[in-house]
Amino acid sequence: MNRQNLISELEQITGRGRVFTDEPLMKHCSFRTGGPADLMIRVGTADQLKMVLALLKAEGKETFLLGRGTNLLIGDGGFRGAVITMTEAGSVSGEENGPAGKEPLSKVTASGTTLSAGAGATLQTIALTAARCGLSGLEFAAGIPGSLGGGIVMNAGAYDGEMKQVVREVTLLEEGEVRTRTGEEMEFGYRTSYMKSHPGAVVLGAVMELKEGDPEAVTARIRELAIKRREKQPLEYASAGSTFKRPAIPGVYAGRLIQDAGLRGYACGDAQVSEKHCGFVINRGSASASQIRSVIEEVTKRVFEDSGILLEREVIYLGEF
Repeated sequence: MNRQNLISELEQITGRGRVFTDEPLMKHCSFRTGGPADLMIRVGTADQLKMVLALLKAEGKETFLLGRGTNLLIGDGGFRGAVITMTEAGSVSGEENGPAGKEPLSKVTASGTTLSAGAGATLQTIALTAARCGLSGLEFAAGIPGSLGGGIVMNAGAYDGEMKQVVREVTLLEEGEVRTRTGEEMEFGYRTSYMKSHPGAVVLGAVMELKEGDPEAVTARIRELAIKRREKQPLEYASAGSTFKRPAIPGVYAGRLIQDAGLRGYACGDAQVSEKHCGFVINRGSASASQIRSVIEEVTKRVFEDSGILLEREVIYLGEF
């Protein structure tokens, strides 16, 4: 079908005003770079997501599920396909969920010591909800600027905490069916999960098992970690957080390897290795995606020449560079 008919079909599923053409992806990426996507679709429920994916597959359209775009470098040429996002203003509730497939994919629900959340909910919202409910275990996640879906895909973590520690079960859309996997079945590892080896699967939501805690103490811990982040990380600049994974060698860190290779402050245009924390590649204002990629690849090359250690990116490349 032609483009306009496809847009009409998509709007019948999602509602009007939720399908965008030639959408600038720099607005949806923490690096603040990237060209347009041919289509961008906002879905609100699992049922909508299932129907949208089926329609796009039937039309032969390449798709990409976008969370908060905080671990992503989008090419200057954009993405010749459809970007689907579940992130938007959601709701927080203490009530039981509604009919399966109908709940907002950004909803957060607390019950006892468990917290249930849709894939589109931000990790910060989930962590702060836990704190208000007197639940401990997600303090580490409050400063991670991503969505739950992305956090599960990469087993997001910080300050000795990771999603693996709290996720009890995950609901997936897999091969057109809604399935539930236990935390153990999610095969969590360092910045990886079951999702990495099953790219066709989509996270719909998760149930997290937490511990009772004092709301004030949990909130104080979140504030303490926020201060540490501000002191040590270049949060004043656009970036995708830690650019590289920690090498699988005890006591060895990417930032130290980059510094030892003489690359502190190394730049290509406005793309630069942060002088505050060498593990971050930052956009000082008007860097292109190509410039950021150039810095990442030069750092990888020179660290290997200096140390013999091949750094592995955390950042995902998407689209045309």
